[in-house]
Amino acid sequence: MKTFSICVLGNSHPLNIEHLKTFLDVARTGSFHRSAARLHVSQSTVSARIRTLEEQTGQILFQRLKNGAVLTGPGRRMAPYADTAVRAWERGRQYLSLVEPQRIECALGIQSVLAEWLATEWIGWVNERHPEIALRVEAGSSASLMHRLDNALIDIAVAFRPRTKPGFKIETLYTDKLVLVASDERPFDEGWSEDYVFVDWGESFRAAYSDAFPEQAMPSIRTPLPGVALNHILLQGGAAYLTRSLADPWIEEGRLHEVRDAPFFPMPAFVVYPAEPIDREMQSIALEGLSHIVSGRQ
Repeated sequence: MKTFSICVLGNSHPLNIEHLKTFLDVARTGSFHRSAARLHVSQSTVSARIRTLEEQTGQILFQRLKNGAVLTGPGRRMAPYADTAVRAWERGRQYLSLVEPQRIECALGIQSVLAEWLATEWIGWVNERHPEIALRVEAGSSASLMHRLDNALIDIAVAFRPRTKPGFKIETLYTDKLVLVASDERPFDEGWSEDYVFVDWGESFRAAYSDAFPEQAMPSIRTPLPGVALNHILLQGGAAYLTRSLADPWIEEGRLHEVRDAPFFPMPAFVVYPAEPIDREMQSIALEGLSHIVSGRQ
């Protein structure tokens, strides 16, 4: 059984990774019994693993109930750290298990709305020129990508709103445009806002939007998820500000229409990566691929 050592409350003890996996599974299922079935171990084994964690931390992690178990306050605080540890372990195990010719792995995290075109083209570019590199792509929000980058779960992030952090470099990869699109052709000077869906693209967009439309009331539908807005206006009709890269395929199909004469807003996408990478050559190749792809869209 493989183990690793973590330091908890000033004490260093060997802690089996299965303890953390079991803790996370019980947190998800709310039941020692269900987790035992899912993990193919006995319920007493699940109880022993949780008890070991509680002894290590000096905290009660679960409140035991007649019909299940729920996380205590310390358990809720521990959960994200346990998740990070398990993810890091799995990534390290997968990295070490790579066989020739794929000797190294590059993990790219990318803003969800950019994933379909940018990630697809990036995979093709790297795989054609450097088949020795194993590739992994994850999509998410700016906040989730930065969290994964902080914890070395990905090597590079492409995000709209990254936060600055010591030890990481942030560069503008390219600038997209937020354009006003609608499910039907409509002029900008009338009727475009009745079924408008407000996509919250962040603080800078909110400020620019308020300056452009100072008298417009806040729409009844608001979301930080552009995919939700896109699906809504495709199915129910309406209008929204979407990135050009997200809207263009639907405009080409005739299912969306750009609202004529509406203002647009620049939306820069940034690439974020460690200043001291695990593998500098691999990082350079990955960054070169991203730059090559977006250069054709400028």
